[in-house]
Amino acid sequence: MPASTAVVSLRGITKVFGAVRANNDISLDIHAGRIKALLGENGAGKSTLMSILAGHYLPDSGQILIDGQESLLRSTKDAIKAGIGMVYQHFMLVEAMTVAENVFLGQEPGFFLSPTAMREQVRALAQSFGLDIDPAARVADLSMGEKQRVEILKLLQRKSRILIFDEPTAVLTPQEAQQLFMALRSMAAQGKAIVYISHKLGEVMALADEIAILRRGEVVDELPASEVHSQSDLARRMVGREVLLEVHREPMELRQNVLRMENVSNETLRDVSLSLRQGEILAVVGVAGNGQKDLVEVVCGLKEPRKGEVNVLGKSWQTFFSEPSWQGGLSYIPEDRMGLAVCRGMDLVDNFLLTTRQGYSSSVWLQRDKAKSVAQDLVRQFKVSPPDVNCQARQLSGGNLQKMVLAREFHRRPRLIVAEQPTQGLDVSAIEEVWATLLAAREEAGILLVTGDLSEALALADRVAVMYGGAIVDTFPADDRQRVDRIGQMMAGMKPDEND
Repeated sequence: MPASTAVVSLRGITKVFGAVRANNDISLDIHAGRIKALLGENGAGKSTLMSILAGHYLPDSGQILIDGQESLLRSTKDAIKAGIGMVYQHFMLVEAMTVAENVFLGQEPGFFLSPTAMREQVRALAQSFGLDIDPAARVADLSMGEKQRVEILKLLQRKSRILIFDEPTAVLTPQEAQQLFMALRSMAAQGKAIVYISHKLGEVMALADEIAILRRGEVVDELPASEVHSQSDLARRMVGREVLLEVHREPMELRQNVLRMENVSNETLRDVSLSLRQGEILAVVGVAGNGQKDLVEVVCGLKEPRKGEVNVLGKSWQTFFSEPSWQGGLSYIPEDRMGLAVCRGMDLVDNFLLTTRQGYSSSVWLQRDKAKSVAQDLVRQFKVSPPDVNCQARQLSGGNLQKMVLAREFHRRPRLIVAEQPTQGLDVSAIEEVWATLLAAREEAGILLVTGDLSEALALADRVAVMYGGAIVDTFPADDRQRVDRIGQMMAGMKPDEND
């Protein structure tokens, strides 16, 4: 194989946000025909560095060389012209537009392209890379996984030669992730330079040609992927200590039902029945867009069931959500942490009060000082970085924001926890902590875990429910090896007894 060319060279890049030094004198080369994995703990500066390359931020100091020539990327438009494209961890789509309109937004060839022609081009592009999606669908109606495919298609349509992916498989099933990997390898084989930001060490080892590791805003290690021999070795290089993603799930005494659904239906759900008891974790798995979102919205009171019965903590759906309690009730950890879980322009104290204000208010006054003290304690306990409750939510990395949401919701001491992709975007060290916290929470709560990560589901869950087409295909104990081996088939709609 001929020596690859450095299409991008970062030299001495530094970026500071207030008291936070996100990047400190970073130098890095990105080569054509290679996949470079960028690793680091939450807040290490990975996304900031790549956002600078994508023209979203201007560096405070340093140079960006493209094909050996210094380039000043003042905006994302400049980056696009230079052939740089990025799929962000938090999607940048116009919800009211269709898939095809989003893909072509800002890059229409010529004065006019008919909607039919746009849809056909997007359909052909999606099929060529195995990214199944309806070009005519409205983005607002898509699941998070489907929205991610739209972001990827935007890059593919733009024919960017330097492609940056920030946690691209966070909401994908293993099958979807494999399809993405095939597309990335194909792009690299055609000479494109790819940067892959991920916390999933197995993915990195399977996909990357070379690995760069950031810690506290600096590159601490850079090496060929072939020199890394195990995930534990990679985790140790990243975190600076031994990390073992192993859990000891001791069986809990099952107590009262905290959730019961019988034959629940709406425009998406089809006769869904399930139950959850205090002391257990029920994991719901399935390909994105098969009803998980509607299931969560019904359980959390965001969408009323049209048919069937929902019982939450011994009360009917209508009674429970007419006067929900801030403590000892239901806590929801949403998948869309930037859009639903927090307000980006508010500080961490006000974000803490979003779901806890009933506990920090008298009949007239809000006890903000008391809330601030508790929020500070939680920030330290959950190792949120930076540990400053005066920071606005938008100043935190995605993983640290997730830790803040988890801290807030566990503080409410819920008896029912709905955790939707709770470790999405977290590093291995933080995942270890979240898993331990969820397992400990079973003592007081039942946990409905909605996850696209099968390894997470099988590590934590007592029972697994597989969804397809808005229905529960099967529910079974997580230690039923025969059914576990068929999860992939069930996620494609095959009934569990079809191969018997």
